[in-house]
Order: sequence, then C-alpha cells, then structure tokens
Amino acid sequence: MKLGEIDKIAQETGFSGVVQIDRGGEVEFAQAYGLANRAYRVPNTLDTRFGIASGSKGFTALAVISLVREGALELSTTARSLLGKDLPLIADDVTIEHLLTHTSGIGDYLDEEVESEITDYFIGAAHELATTEAFLPLLDGHPTKFPAGERFAYCNGGFVVLALLAERASGVGYHDLVRERVLRPAGMTRTDFLRSDELPADAAVGYLPLDGVDRSNVFHLPVLSTGDGGIHTTAADISTFWRAFFAGDIVSSVEEVVRPRCDVPEESRRCGLGFWLDGTTDAVTLVGYDAGESFKSTHDPHTGLTCTVLSNTSPGAWPIARAFVS
Repeated sequence: MKLGEIDKIAQETGFSGVVQIDRGGEVEFAQAYGLANRAYRVPNTLDTRFGIASGSKGFTALAVISLVREGALELSTTARSLLGKDLPLIADDVTIEHLLTHTSGIGDYLDEEVESEITDYFIGAAHELATTEAFLPLLDGHPTKFPAGERFAYCNGGFVVLALLAERASGVGYHDLVRERVLRPAGMTRTDFLRSDELPADAAVGYLPLDGVDRSNVFHLPVLSTGDGGIHTTAADISTFWRAFFAGDIVSSVEEVVRPRCDVPEESRRCGLGFWLDGTTDAVTLVGYDAGESFKSTHDPHTGLTCTVLSNTSPGAWPIARAFVS
C-alpha cells in the first residue's frame, strides 16, 4: 500500500498511537494519532512512550542470551536447577532453550489457547506484582500441557520464568538486568519499565472499552510487569534497537538469536529465540497485544526497512500493522 493510505486507515478505524517507517534510520513516514490521555485531552506525539506488552519478550531473551554468552547460563540449563522447590509442576527437563522458543510445555498463567476477552481480569491484585518473585503464586499450580520440546505453544508464563532464572543466575534484578544489558548498549534512552500507577507525562495511558466507556488498563496488568511485558518505548527507540541489535551491539550471537527453531504455520511465521521470524524471508518481528496496548515492529536486515506501529488501545495497532508491517 501507499504511505498516503495510512491516514485513511487511521481515520476509518479511530486509531490511537504512532506509525513510523524508516530505512537505515532515515524516517520515510512518521505520524501520531489520537490521545495519550483522554481525560485531559493530551494528544499522542512522536515522542509519546507506549507500552509494548509482549514486545518486551525480545528484550528478556537478549538479557538471558547475554548471560549465556558469559557462561552464567547455558541454553541447556534446566529451569529446575535454579528453581529448586519453587514451581514444582514445571518438568525437570525444561530448559532455557525450551522457554525461549515456546516449546517448554509448561502450564501458563495467561493461556492464550483458552478463549477469553481482552477486557477480562486475570491477575488478581495488580498492585502486588512489582517484582519477579512476586509472580511465583501466579505461576504456580498450572499442570504441564505437553512434554518439553514436543511442539510450539505460545507461553507468557515461560518468559516470567526466564526473568526469574536470569535473576537467580546473575544476582541482579530483572529490570536492572534488561536496562544494563539491552537498553543501555542499544542506546534506547526513552525506553524503560514504568509503573502503571505512576506513569510520567510523556507516557500514553492504555484504554479499554468497558461498560460503554473508555477506562484505563491499570487494573488489568501488573503494576510493574516482568519477563513477558512491561516496557514502554517510542517508535524512534525501537528503530534504534533494531540497528543496534543487528550490529551486534547487544549480543554478538545475532545469527543464533534469529535462527529458526520451529515453524508456526497457523501464524505464517517461524520462531527464533524470543523473536518472531517471517515464514519465507529474513524479516524479524516483535509483537505485543494486551489490555490497552498493541504493538508490532518488523525489521528487514537486508534493506534496513523498519515498520513500527504502537497503540494505547487493543487491538488498535492491527489494521495498520496488517497493511504495512506484514
């Protein structure tokens, strides 16, 4: 599609967020739409920070892989070796690699194979979920779905477990681990983990349609997510991330990260280590969709083309993402 059609799609769908398309860091299209804060009529801008939900999984993966490169972990390290007696329903043979590739078979606290509505409440006392260890009760009690390595099944809880394993292996809290090993070397100065109950003025509030009105997502998500979400960022910082990642500035083993580990035919994609891979090309994608947040960014390492859509509604990003970020 032509770039001029983005405005038309945004208007027809009531899109709220930011769209940016750039090539090698040179912006070809960038536009903000809608409101970051509807109560105070604050508009979204190109500098607005948006929650990217599961897009954060790629950052968790890179933090874990950096520990693997240092020898603090191995892809073959079992979760049990660091969990001890915690989360006893996780099978003893589940490894770091299984968790990174969504092939662990562990039960999920937020199971996307179970039919539900985006407006449902899943997590209980959201204000208590501010550390990785605080997620242990939420992760516990979910039976194994299939033997480790048998097949692909998208697993949110697996990435919270990865955050926990990374903390225990490194002695550093997950949020600081990502800041030190991913955000800082990538030069992502506008990206961070933000508490939902104290969002800064430049962050967009996430909205959901509830009881005929737009309400914020503050009770739907952990106050400070870990492992499978929680990052707020800008379109410019995401573009910066892709260039730094493929330049080897975050981890040197880029080829291993984006090597296909399993096919996901129902999504017409493949899976690497924490990243989605196109089914037929070398394009790499981060995707996030949660209550009041939606995000998709695709980067082609050969052309340098990056297409990013961030939205403070769900699934507000999808109409534009399907047209321009496929």
